[in-house]
Amino acid sequence: MKRRSLYFTAPYQVSVREEPLSPPAPQQVLVKTIVSAISAGTERLLYRGQMPTDLPVDETISALGTPQFRFPLKYGYATVGRVIAIGAEVEAAWHNKLVFAFNPHESHFLANPPDLIPITTSLLPENAVFLPNMETAVSFLMDGQPIIGEQVAVFGQGVVGLLTTTLLAQLPLASLVTLDYYPKHRDWSLKMGASASLDPAAPEALTGLQGRYAGADLTYELSGNPEALDQAIQVTGFSGRILIGSWYGQKRADLSLGGHFHRSQMRLISSQVSHLAPRWRGRWNKSRRLQVALSMLEKHQPARLITHRFPISQAAEAYRLLDQEAGEVVQMVFSYE
Repeated sequence: MKRRSLYFTAPYQVSVREEPLSPPAPQQVLVKTIVSAISAGTERLLYRGQMPTDLPVDETISALGTPQFRFPLKYGYATVGRVIAIGAEVEAAWHNKLVFAFNPHESHFLANPPDLIPITTSLLPENAVFLPNMETAVSFLMDGQPIIGEQVAVFGQGVVGLLTTTLLAQLPLASLVTLDYYPKHRDWSLKMGASASLDPAAPEALTGLQGRYAGADLTYELSGNPEALDQAIQVTGFSGRILIGSWYGQKRADLSLGGHFHRSQMRLISSQVSHLAPRWRGRWNKSRRLQVALSMLEKHQPARLITHRFPISQAAEAYRLLDQEAGEVVQMVFSYE
């Protein structure tokens, strides 16, 4: 049989290629994709050719199949599909099972069952496809460790920022203020539980974040914009924490570290979902964190954040929209005829 696979081929160029696909080996299953989600921040960098060529793609996702960011490149890590064939040594229960996979955008793929995450029938595919983003948001809360009564600020209200805001809004914080350049994202932020959502370009935005106490106790920088990190430093109070979840690719951050930062004793915390911070490894593992993320998907039903749906055949149009009209996009997904 043949499958259709999406390739990033050069800056601002993608193609959908038809390629042969073998039947499943004895220990494999064949999955037919239902929906896959675009990771707006990472895939916009790939589309623009701004990814760092000396950095491994993601050593924890074997399905990506390539060690470095070089064209042509398959990418994507949020796919939900159904098992339509199984190898001779696979348990029969896997047949017809709905599954999540960290797999690139393609219509069919082979996988080993241990690499798949079974999805319960109560979780719709369009909710399940948010699993990597929700797991990232869970990881950000674990690493930021928000405390009752704290003033929290979140820069960036893309999908990961919005899901992080959703989880933070469950906590008894003193305030939860978010910042994003796009009005549509700020509107969604308020719907997800922010106490206020501001335009970081407005002169009063940063001063308005001072709150009742002198600066934010905890600030998240999730915008993907290096300039936002300097703003995050400005609004964070003495001995505060800044969690940096953005991936900047080849973009560099120009920071003012001579004044407020120098005397503040604040901490900059890097956070990335591919591993657990050392403090958690005594009782936590990835499986436990994943189960928390799945329960949050059930609770919050994030499919409402999907603003654009494209068949995989229109991938070039989807990425042009993501590049040129980012403010109109919250979550974009591909469907497979």
